Amino acid sequence: MTVHTKGQLSGAAANDGNEDRRAKTGNGIGTILKKVFGKPVVQRRVPTITAFLSGTALSGFAASAQAQQAEPIAARLFSSAEMATFSLVLGVLSATLLSTVWFIRQRGNMETEAREIRSALSDAQHRISRYEALIADKNRRIVIWDGANSKPEILGALPAETGAPSSNSDFLAFGRWLKASFAGDLEKAIETLRTDARSFDMVIETQRDEVLEVQGRVSGGRAFVRFIALNNLRAELAELKIERDRLQTSISIFQDLLDSIEQPVWQRGSDGKLLWVNHAYGEAVEADTPQTAVRENREILTTVSREKIRASATPESPFQGTVSTVVRGNRTFYDVVDVKNATGSAGIAVDVSSVEAVREELKRTLRAHAETLDHLATPVAIFDGERRLQFYNQAFLQLWELDMAFLESAPDNNELFERLRSAGKLPEQLNWKSWKENALSVYQALDTKTDLWHLPNGQTLRVIATAHPQGGATWVFENLTEQVDLETRYNTLLRVQGETIDHLSEGVAVFGPDGRIRLSNPAFRALWGVTAEQAKPETHIRAIETACAPSYDKPDGWRRFGQMITSFDDERPSLDGTLELYSGLVLDYAVIPLPNAQTMLTFVDMTDNVRAERALKEKNEALTKADELKNDFVQHVSYELRSPLTNIIGFTDLLKSQVVGPLNERQSEYVDHISTSSALLLTIVNDILDLATVDAGIMYLNYQDTDLDDLLDDVAMQIADRLQEAGVTLEIVAPAHLGSMVADPQRLKQILLKLLSNAANFAPEGSVISLTCQREGQDFTFSVADKGPGIPEDMIKAVFNRFNAGTGGGKRSGAGLGLSIVESFVSLHGGTVSIDSAPGKGTIVHCRIPNAAEPDTRSAAAE
Repeated sequence: MTVHTKGQLSGAAANDGNEDRRAKTGNGIGTILKKVFGKPVVQRRVPTITAFLSGTALSGFAASAQAQQAEPIAARLFSSAEMATFSLVLGVLSATLLSTVWFIRQRGNMETEAREIRSALSDAQHRISRYEALIADKNRRIVIWDGANSKPEILGALPAETGAPSSNSDFLAFGRWLKASFAGDLEKAIETLRTDARSFDMVIETQRDEVLEVQGRVSGGRAFVRFIALNNLRAELAELKIERDRLQTSISIFQDLLDSIEQPVWQRGSDGKLLWVNHAYGEAVEADTPQTAVRENREILTTVSREKIRASATPESPFQGTVSTVVRGNRTFYDVVDVKNATGSAGIAVDVSSVEAVREELKRTLRAHAETLDHLATPVAIFDGERRLQFYNQAFLQLWELDMAFLESAPDNNELFERLRSAGKLPEQLNWKSWKENALSVYQALDTKTDLWHLPNGQTLRVIATAHPQGGATWVFENLTEQVDLETRYNTLLRVQGETIDHLSEGVAVFGPDGRIRLSNPAFRALWGVTAEQAKPETHIRAIETACAPSYDKPDGWRRFGQMITSFDDERPSLDGTLELYSGLVLDYAVIPLPNAQTMLTFVDMTDNVRAERALKEKNEALTKADELKNDFVQHVSYELRSPLTNIIGFTDLLKSQVVGPLNERQSEYVDHISTSSALLLTIVNDILDLATVDAGIMYLNYQDTDLDDLLDDVAMQIADRLQEAGVTLEIVAPAHLGSMVADPQRLKQILLKLLSNAANFAPEGSVISLTCQREGQDFTFSVADKGPGIPEDMIKAVFNRFNAGTGGGKRSGAGLGLSIVESFVSLHGGTVSIDSAPGKGTIVHCRIPNAAEPDTRSAAAE
């Protein structure tokens, strides 16, 4: 009984499990069919073989139980082995029979289910066809993605006027038929739908300005995107939605823009209170944030300004004006624009405190620029972006000699070229059209174009055309005629200079800052005995020094030149001197700095000059020695000359006094002649010795404080005999109390005596000689006048020459040393001598002698 019960429970459990499995299988298929076809599918339970087997097992267990109960009886009829075999065979036969019956029943059930499934499939296909017919409407198209990596399935179509491609691959390329902004947004929305299952609804525009509604949904693990062509009302609604989004975006952009500019911007309500301000407004009113400025209603404008704006602004006429306010403690001027409508107003304030100053400065700059260009000697023309002439200066007008009315009409650049060509003022070209197109290509060029124009009138122009970044071009016509002429003349001059340098007798060599020779002439090579190969250009000065060493290799020669030529000193001094070569040549050299850090060496052959100079020096030394001998003669022989004359004069006077005895008449006559001749000879000797002493520079003046009245009286007494002999009268004109002067009284007396003697010699007998003395400041003037024959003008300068006896009109002839001695003694005193004379009008000799500063001083005579 225990085994039988266990077999029944196991079979029931197995039966229940199979029935649950079938129920689950049936429910799964029904659910799928319901999802696919949209209606439930009839399900039936089918008995499984487990029930049959379960019944068979129970039967077996029952038979076994009965057998056990009847064991005492069976044991008597059958053996235990026979009973086991019989039971096994009976069980197998029962199982086979029951299995056959179950398979027959199961086949019938499967055929019934197959018929039901085929019926449901037919119904589902019918519904699918109907749905596809609905989807295939020309006003919508559906794109289905079954998984993340699956290919999309596209159903339906859109009207051709929308511009949507009919090809599936082209349809999914949204950028080809949708506007760029909508294509990007749609692709992002589809990506989010497929990855995050986020639904969306949006309205898009095609490139043909058609509006489509797009819906994105997820259902049953699939992503669906529906493109729907809208009817008139829905299309209009969608367009309004797009326009709303566009306006909201524009408002947001404009708010961000206004919030980022530096000019204060505000928005007010109908009551005049602030609704929104930007950051610049908040900073101007010193608020922490724009929201704080709005919340605290901080005003940037004064009450008067706000009332003025409110009173003058209307919806048709916004307020525009300049108002004054205080920002951060500084007076600021704002150019305010305030727009008003029914819901409120909005305004912006632009700081124009410095705008006017900048504007005026710009105007002045432009005027100065125009005036500068107008005063330039270089012709300038400016064309705008349309290639029309906007500016030209006077030099441009003078260059092309065009009609001013034509230029003021703002001609096109092409028209200007045609006018110049017709006037024969442009270069002659074989292909005029190609040349003109090349010239006008500057308007499309990125770089400045430069060209040379050789005009028919012989002028050469460098034409510089520069395109403007904002369009247009500036043409500059630089006249190179003079420059070309100067270059020609310069090149000619260089050749002439080269030939000149080559034919100079002076040696010339020019070195660069690197110590290399640039040029040298034949005279340089001849003086230093170097060849043209040794002194060729770019040869270093060390090589030149080596080549010139056989002629001169002392340290003060080429080594010093090399140091000066290659020196890096900021100031390069010049140098000159003399070199004597081993060959006996004497060269004067000069080191002359040139521009560009170059240096020129010049060498002049001074051999003949040096020899002549040496000869002159030898002669000068001989003359100096002779002059020394003369001075020695004057110093030592002056006493030897005067002593005999003094003795002769003394003995003559002794004989005339007849102390030693009486003389007869002839003897007395002879003694008188001896006395006169001796006195004249003494005077001549004294004059010669005085002049020799002055010339030798060994005469000294003995300055003393001399009373002029006593001096004049002494002179008058000493000259009395000479005046009586000449038969003339002396008249002395001097103011009373003339005073005194510091001078050498002996030499001053000699000056006056010589002048009076000279006047007495030439004055006619019975005439008057006047001696005038007067003070003029610190100087004294002495004038001696006579009424003699006078001196011709051409002879006045010669009367001071030594041994000049005059014209011979005097009563007595002399050696002609009187006036020469006067001039020498006056010069020793630092004075001057002048003569006023004319033939037949007498002569006046003026002597101006300064009063010496200190008495008792001695001054040597200058040579």
